[in-house]
Amino acid sequence: MSNKKAIVVGAGILGLATARALVLKGYSVTVIERNNKAVGASIRNFGMLWPVGQPEGKLYNRAIRSRNIWKEIADITSIWYEEAGSLHVAHHVDEWEVLQELQAGFSATGRPVTLMDKNTISEKFTYVNPDGLLGGLYSATEMIIDPREGIAKVPIYLKEQHGVEFIWGKAVTSVDAGMVWMGEEILQADVICVCSGADFETLFPEQFAALDITKCKLQMMRFRDKNSNRINTSLCGGLSLIHYHSFKVAPSLQKLKERYENEMKEYLDYGIHVMVSQNESGEFTVGDSHEYANTFDPFDKALINEMIMSYLKQFVLCNNWELAETWHGIYPKMTNGNTDVFLNPLPGVYIINGIGGAGMTLSFGFAEEVVNSI
Repeated sequence: MSNKKAIVVGAGILGLATARALVLKGYSVTVIERNNKAVGASIRNFGMLWPVGQPEGKLYNRAIRSRNIWKEIADITSIWYEEAGSLHVAHHVDEWEVLQELQAGFSATGRPVTLMDKNTISEKFTYVNPDGLLGGLYSATEMIIDPREGIAKVPIYLKEQHGVEFIWGKAVTSVDAGMVWMGEEILQADVICVCSGADFETLFPEQFAALDITKCKLQMMRFRDKNSNRINTSLCGGLSLIHYHSFKVAPSLQKLKERYENEMKEYLDYGIHVMVSQNESGEFTVGDSHEYANTFDPFDKALINEMIMSYLKQFVLCNNWELAETWHGIYPKMTNGNTDVFLNPLPGVYIINGIGGAGMTLSFGFAEEVVNSI
């Protein structure tokens, strides 16, 4: 074991990914998590590993690298996953036009995407609403895990396979060069990585205030279907086309966005686009919305959930679904177009943050990149 020591603050996905990258670089790693288990944004999501949403180049490559690391860990630890791909469906002519443009653009860079007509979709994916369906774009790169299971089992993997130590239920109250405080208790390390999501504002308020950063609140739901059938992919409606940066390669996307602004302004005001994934036990995770502020009311809006369900029914056959859980999550989000934060506020102290709503998709690859630069 190396005599170089590292401390990671936070056991969400970015903290776990950073711990993995550090231990592979030869550090002896301790992870400190304020809660008795990770309960933040890392478990409050779809569990979608989503390369299709990442633009070509650095971010797409980072997403593929992260997905491959997830698979490697999942195969060792028996974390369930499904290489389900994704299907974006079109129920309007302008959506179908965008999907055809995306197929051309993505294929030109080697992405494994396929246009499907209505009949093919109805045969393969029985949950898709056939009424008014024009077709869809299937991408083979996406993978689903259950984030609650994944975030619970990765620490076990890191401890058993790599000797990473975990301190649960203790809050880091202060950080300085070479040391962290947990109240009066002090731990020392050569490298300290702060991966505490929106909470890094507490430890480094000046750095947080200086960044072009805000927080995003999302609302989500989980359903069960009495028939327990498999959806066989992750499904997305047309609104998702204006949510992901990779889709900007479609020349007619702006025209589609203008129609949404005219016809569905309230959806855009709440940042709603609608997707559904399915976990091992057959539950459907549905969402989501995007509200931006530095402080949020703790209350979830019934209106947002009703809007999500209304839109879901336009492209998914879900009348037999029973609501099981509702929740919200909060994560930090850059407002200047940057896709991540990597700061060095003190000697040997690094803040690793700011990958927005793509933590499951990008964290493992991002952590490797930044640890290699330390």
